[in-house]
Amino acid sequence: MSQEPRHHHLSPDIPEHDYEAVPGLPERLPEGETLLWQGRPEWRGFASRAMGLKGFAAYFLGLLAVQLAWGIAAGHPLSGIVFGMSVLFVMGAVVIGLLALVGWLSARSALYTVTSKRVVLRVGIALPMTINIPFAVVDSLARREHADGTEDLVLKIMRPHRLSWVALWPHCRVPKLFSPEPMLRAIPVQASAAQVLARALAAHAGAAVQPIANNAGTTASHGAAVAA
Repeated sequence: MSQEPRHHHLSPDIPEHDYEAVPGLPERLPEGETLLWQGRPEWRGFASRAMGLKGFAAYFLGLLAVQLAWGIAAGHPLSGIVFGMSVLFVMGAVVIGLLALVGWLSARSALYTVTSKRVVLRVGIALPMTINIPFAVVDSLARREHADGTEDLVLKIMRPHRLSWVALWPHCRVPKLFSPEPMLRAIPVQASAAQVLARALAAHAGAAVQPIANNAGTTASHGAAVAA
């Protein structure tokens, strides 16, 4: 498992892919390894979940409600209450807007690749890098489907192998700081990434294809596949 920073200088008029031997990969695939699937996150679902937009929105709405109740209880004039709430609303909108922008840029710059031997994450906004995750270090795969028609695929890494949480974020489970779990976030369900990845893991392990739980909190054994 390796992390390979890419330090090329990009022209703003030239797509990053023009600098890659194969889009999303640092070099051409070696003989015997085949490309099975490529895709990138759907940015709305990615930004919402990876950036925690719903949580921040609920937080600022709560602050607005508290400020309104406190202003009324304290007998402040309506104009003062409205002004204070307007300022808080603008602050919240700016924070959520910036987080949404980071989420959009992260999703736009990401490219996920599944080959017959590994998962490759091309991630990073200002400084793109490729993170190679060989199947040999993948302990299990979990899947969570969302109401927006996308799914998250979580890879649990065998110990003592470990990836950098900072390098992975936001393409990882946020709570797993000390045992980072890479994620293929917000992939459209119809892209069939889960089935492709699970079957590739099963083929690599020489295991039978088994159903996998639709829950990122519960992982299935190495080589499991999503039930049809």
